[in-house]
Amino acid sequence: MIESPLLEKLTGYIGGQWIEDAPGDTFDVYNPATGDVIAQVASLSEANVQAAVEAGKSALRLTEPYSIDTRKKWLEDIRDALKANKEEVGRILCMEHGKPLQEAQGEVDYAAGFFDYCAKHVQALDAHELPDKARGCSWTVHYRPIGVAGLITPWNFPIGMIAKKLSAALAAGCPSVIKPASETPLTMIALFSLLDKHVDLPEGMVNLVMGKASVIGKVLCESPDVPMLSFTGSTEVGRKLILDTAEQVKKLALELGGNAPFIVFDDADLDAAADNLIANKFRGGGQTCVCANRIFVHEAVADAFGEKLAERVAKMTVGNGINGDVDIGPLINKAGFDKVKRHLEDALDKGADLVAGKSPQDLGDGLFFPPTVVTGVTRDMCCYREETFGPLVPMALFRTEEEVIDAGNDTEFGLASYVFTNDAKRAQRVAAGLRFGHCGWNTGTGPTPEAPFGGMKASGIGREGGLEGLFEFVEAQTVPRGF
Repeated sequence: MIESPLLEKLTGYIGGQWIEDAPGDTFDVYNPATGDVIAQVASLSEANVQAAVEAGKSALRLTEPYSIDTRKKWLEDIRDALKANKEEVGRILCMEHGKPLQEAQGEVDYAAGFFDYCAKHVQALDAHELPDKARGCSWTVHYRPIGVAGLITPWNFPIGMIAKKLSAALAAGCPSVIKPASETPLTMIALFSLLDKHVDLPEGMVNLVMGKASVIGKVLCESPDVPMLSFTGSTEVGRKLILDTAEQVKKLALELGGNAPFIVFDDADLDAAADNLIANKFRGGGQTCVCANRIFVHEAVADAFGEKLAERVAKMTVGNGINGDVDIGPLINKAGFDKVKRHLEDALDKGADLVAGKSPQDLGDGLFFPPTVVTGVTRDMCCYREETFGPLVPMALFRTEEEVIDAGNDTEFGLASYVFTNDAKRAQRVAAGLRFGHCGWNTGTGPTPEAPFGGMKASGIGREGGLEGLFEFVEAQTVPRGF
């Protein structure tokens, strides 16, 4: 079992206190690298979740809102606590997720960056008077907190995803009820330990509930005291949330599935493109919504690019992330492993060629899936149509700019995309043609706290990061005053 000073309590946190009388139900948390149970965490009841909503409601202040300076201090204190405890939070994250230790600790720095950005720009949420004196009135725009927000996070970025949401919610003065994924609740518990010990938050400002999604989701969707839900996860669940909250007319912020195209033109720097693809695709074992899922390579450079990619993949190591000397850890669970294997088998059965990695029959037991590259991918293959969420690189060929834009857009998703070319005008045309909220040009980098990030089409609603993300949890109220 895992031991940590940040995991003294393995239960919920409601109204500024750890729950002492949680129901007896628990669920197991596994280390995917070993298969061992490392913790048993309390599974909260519907009554617990309702109590968390009530606690959040009691912390909401509208007539006398928390000052800008107060909110800024909260954000700065959380940033500092994360940075000071990066090693331990990263260790916990590594053990329950499986990603390499250095990568896990880097995610803690990434998370701290969102609190830092919001602290530096929270002044943007202060009221301001319009310069125009329309209709004989002075006009003041206030940014009011939307209310208690439900924040639902996935397992693939246990600290990064909550940082995106919680930083903006606190900047707005919104209390929150937070549900982490059941695969990775320990990192969230560690965060709440830091909040409890190091941040002077009002009781009920942050509340942690864990357990069955059906129980927690029901309360958050049906409660009129939760006017907003922010969710990161699958498009399937996102669609269900839209339906389940329709009667309440809740505000939704949704970051959903992806199927990212990674386009390499014949004039691209192939070494740079290969390096960026490796960094992009294999982060988190390929279990990220922004990692390249379909690699389109111009036919004139396909062989050369494939060779460079195979050389790099052959040098990568796979193993237990806690050792600190591996490039790729295990996949999160058996279902995730089986999906990647199914995509590989389907591609090979339909004519793709294995360039790097192992054939399906040689994969063995456990959740360690080696980095794998296949070529000759076509539209009828599962790895083209579905989000693989694993270390499989499927390469397809293209000839023309128009062809590859159409191919890139040939998906219901529109989260992240990447274009490699040294022709600036071409890059601008292709980026404008791709219906994706994020389009990297000669870089495979993903989101940053300083810029808005979110999806088009079935990849979501709203933005996280940047000034746009800062405004997600407020409602503008206009107050004209007559003379």
